Amino acid sequence: MEFIAIDVETANADMSSLCQIGIACYKGGQLVDEWKTYLNPEDFFDEINIEIHGIDEDTVKNSPTFPHVTSNVYGYLDGKIAVCHTHFDRVALSQVCLKYDLRPPKCTWLDTARVARRAWQKFARKGYGLHNVCNSLGYQFQHHDALEDAKAAAHILLSASKDAGIDVQNWLVRVQQPIEPRKLSEPIAREGNPDADFFGEVMVFTGALSIPRREAANLAATYGFSVDSGVTKKTTIIVVGDQDIKRLAGHEKSLKHRKAEELIKNGQPIKILRETDFMALVKSM
Repeated sequence: MEFIAIDVETANADMSSLCQIGIACYKGGQLVDEWKTYLNPEDFFDEINIEIHGIDEDTVKNSPTFPHVTSNVYGYLDGKIAVCHTHFDRVALSQVCLKYDLRPPKCTWLDTARVARRAWQKFARKGYGLHNVCNSLGYQFQHHDALEDAKAAAHILLSASKDAGIDVQNWLVRVQQPIEPRKLSEPIAREGNPDADFFGEVMVFTGALSIPRREAANLAATYGFSVDSGVTKKTTIIVVGDQDIKRLAGHEKSLKHRKAEELIKNGQPIKILRETDFMALVKSM
């Protein structure tokens, strides 16, 4: 069990306004190193954020800005599995890098909220916040201190691994699957949102996607796409997993992919998109 746990606090609603960062390093399931610093966000502090974490302008007035600590952040995270609880810390780190025109850390992210939802049935649908899960596990910590929260996320991962018998590498796979594995065979067909921009389009997914196909179908339906399980004369768009679309022509393509190409040759206007392009399409809306 080797991974890096990370947590950040922000000065206001702007996720790039980092005012504290905490990092905890684990090897063999044991804490081997830790680092924490306040940061000057070069931004204002919102009263609600101060109430949450107790950090204000006076706390950070002599602290470094994020660009001055990037070598530490890269040193800890590059090439590692980075663990955080919910997507907030990952997105905040990405946003602060964007703010200062810096590259994001080259790490693999693992969300311990997704881990908790799959490890323990009682957290599958609700109550999987960091404090609530740790309280249930009997783990006490100073909530909203970045280093303390990072260690709390690590404790959740270690406890889940012990209870479920799954190591960190296998958690990376498990969190991409449905909470209840039996739902893997759930029908993929969806009706598109009639008020959304892409209503009237009929989409089919094929190949290995980066997210569970059920989640991709839900996302597509939100933006108006109807989703079918197979390619038919009603199909207007087929989304192919990025890895699959790079494969050679012929029978190395999926049956759905080949059928769509055959219909295109016969005059049916079907667009073939990579998963990356589909995600960019809906995120642009």
